[in-house]
This record gives sequence, structure tokens and C-alpha cells, in this order.
Amino acid sequence: MPESVSAVLGPRYRAVAVPVDGGDLHVGVWEPEDAAATGAATPTAVLTHGITASHVSWAALARALPGVRLVAPDLRGRGRSRDLPAPYGMPRHADDVAAALDHLGVRDAVAVGHSMGAFVALVLADRHPHLVRSLHLVDGGMPLLPPPGVAPQDVAAAVLGPAADRLRMTFPSRTAYREFWSDHPALGPYRDEVVTAYVDYDLVGEEPELSPATRPAALEEDIRDLVDGASVQASLQGVPARPVTWYVAPRGLMDEVPPLYPDAARERWTRELPTLRLVAVDDVNHYTVVLGAHGVRQLLPHLEADLR
Repeated sequence: MPESVSAVLGPRYRAVAVPVDGGDLHVGVWEPEDAAATGAATPTAVLTHGITASHVSWAALARALPGVRLVAPDLRGRGRSRDLPAPYGMPRHADDVAAALDHLGVRDAVAVGHSMGAFVALVLADRHPHLVRSLHLVDGGMPLLPPPGVAPQDVAAAVLGPAADRLRMTFPSRTAYREFWSDHPALGPYRDEVVTAYVDYDLVGEEPELSPATRPAALEEDIRDLVDGASVQASLQGVPARPVTWYVAPRGLMDEVPPLYPDAARERWTRELPTLRLVAVDDVNHYTVVLGAHGVRQLLPHLEADLR
């Protein structure tokens, strides 16, 4: 692991290999600073990342929750779980996450998901309800609505096109990959040591043939679930059964307006799911809502209330 990544993950962190169908799921675990004192009562959150991300995207939140056990897998087809085979899809990811919690002896967790990871968390709560106490869906989880002029089958490509394009590129060095991201409008202007670690972790292979650590096939299979996946639609029926907080960012994947969830989407889902608690996060984009300290500070009061 690059030194920049290890430094950001910190001394509480350890990596765990969890046996799942097809191989080992790579899971990052942050233990509480005073785990011996809290013992079995240690609060636990399970964190699921976005569609082309990794568990390193939670490093800023881990710093802000020193008294909490955090369990954060690299989802199948991403990061150091990249070589786990298909099929992918939200039910497959949810079952992998449940296997990780069982492996670690976690019986009760607050589930926090970002972007696609919010859909994973939603399906996890539906398929494994005994494991999930409450849900925190960060700029994800609610099916994406077609922008004006875009057919439903083209929504995912329209929203995630730039992310998908990157996966088919190669880079001669880590420096070149950092430079690629420095030009990205949603991350370049907000680059700090957490963003740098996130970027440095997201490479596999050897120089001069480095490539992003998400398999294009995983993205292609997963992407439809974000629009009209049957497992997500079924899981929405369970929203009233437990506390669900939905955080929305004011800017999108390219730091643009309108965001991933514009006003029409917010109005639709809060109308259809009246128990859904909407939290509008201020002055962040789709990435910095979890990668940046400003976004994390706004998530904390709601997370800490549930973790208590």
C-alpha cells in the first residue's frame, strides 16, 4: 500500500480478508481508540463506497469518529477486491457486506453508504435486516430520475460517463494519475492528504501500465440498479421500518449544478417516502460530501446520534 495511504488510514486501521463466494473480500477496519474500555458495547458502523471508489473514501469520516468501530469493504470488482468474479449487482454486494459483518462478529450496525454504496446499504437492510439498526444514505440510495431529454435506459451513462471513461485508461505513473485528478473539477480544487490517498490507492498494475482499480464490467453490471433495479425498488418498501437519513449534495460529480438529486428528485422521494429524513448538505459536491472535512462535519451530528 502506498505510504500516502497508510499515513491517512492511521494506527487504528487494519486490513481483513473475508472469505466470500469466489475469493476474499478486502475489508478495512478502524477499531476504537479505547476498544478495551468499551468492549462489546462498542458502536459499529458499516461503510459502503461509491461505484468507482474504494474504502479509502471513508478516511476523513474515520478520523472524525475515533470512538467507533468502522467496517469498510472494497466492494466486489473494486480496490483490492477487484479480482472477485461476477456476478455483481446490489444483492451480491449486500451479501458480501453481510459476510464481512458476520466474519467480524458484528450483530448490530449503523449502515452508511455513499453514492452506489447507499444503494448497497439499502439492499443490505432489506436482505439482512437483523444486521442494520439504521440507514444513512449519502447522495445515493434513491433511484436516479431521467434528466430532461434522457431516456431511462440512458440515465446511468449520462450521469456516470466520465467515471466510466477513466476506467479504460492507463497511466505511466502514480504522478500522472495524480495530475489527471488535479484537473478534475470535483476533486482538483479540494485536494488534500485524504484526496491524495484516495487517488493513490485507486491504481493496480505496475508502471508504466497502471490502471484504475474498478473493473469496467462491474460498473456496467451495477449501473442499471441505480435507475430501476428490482432489488432497490423492493428495498424501498422497507424504508418506514427503520430510521433512514438521506443526505443530498448541492453539486454533482463534476462539481456542477444541477446535482445528482435536483429539487424534483428530492420532492418525489420525500413525498413517496414520508418517513425519509432529508438533510441538505451545504457547499459540497458528490465527492467532497464524504472526502472533505466540511462535508463530514455536517454528517456527524446525525451519525453520532444513531451510534449512541
